[in-house]
Amino acid sequence: MSHPATAPRHPRRSRGPHDARRVRRTLGLLLPTLLLAACTGSPTAPRADAAPTATAPQVTGPLCTALPTGTDPGNPSFLAGQPVDQALRWIPTLTTFEAALRASGVLTDLPSDAGVTVLAPSDDAFAATFSEDNWDDLMTHHTDQLRTLLKAHLITGTHPIADLTTAGTATTLDGVTVTVTRTGPTARLGDRADTVCADYQATNARIHIINAVLGPLPVTADGTGHRAH
Repeated sequence: MSHPATAPRHPRRSRGPHDARRVRRTLGLLLPTLLLAACTGSPTAPRADAAPTATAPQVTGPLCTALPTGTDPGNPSFLAGQPVDQALRWIPTLTTFEAALRASGVLTDLPSDAGVTVLAPSDDAFAATFSEDNWDDLMTHHTDQLRTLLKAHLITGTHPIADLTTAGTATTLDGVTVTVTRTGPTARLGDRADTVCADYQATNARIHIINAVLGPLPVTADGTGHRAH
């Protein structure tokens, strides 16, 4: 049985000097165009899944282990990219303080470029200081007192807790100078409060959670009522 003849393969033609000159001439014409395209093209967009190069913020204090960490919503790395009012909403133990700041509008009084350090009392601190009736009255009828109270927890500028303890004092927005001293893993503010999770970062802000309410208002809690946390 005969097989169809296979078409003969043509030997590969060697490239002569004329061909080489044509190739060089073609490349010479294309090279400026390629370089121009490379210079004027759009920059490559960063990958959405690229790992961040910045070091994650380090928070310190006995309460930190009970707050969001790792990739949980509200973790320190996530909060570092949030405006301070939004960052406070993500910290679960600051619901009372965050609601008071929002209701009073105190944060809007701050210069946008100055930054702010927030000494944020926990929900437990508010429950130990104000009765529910007293707090509700402050929130609804005594805005001036509420704003003064909140200013006792704000410092102009973004100050890590180490800088505050090194300075030894800090002046809050209500004009009061508070002593700041290191006490082991925490910092003591005056003779009233300790930091329980310090050095949260937010956009142009530092947040230090404290375990007592500062300011001049009297204690009205009787120890029998507790706010929802």
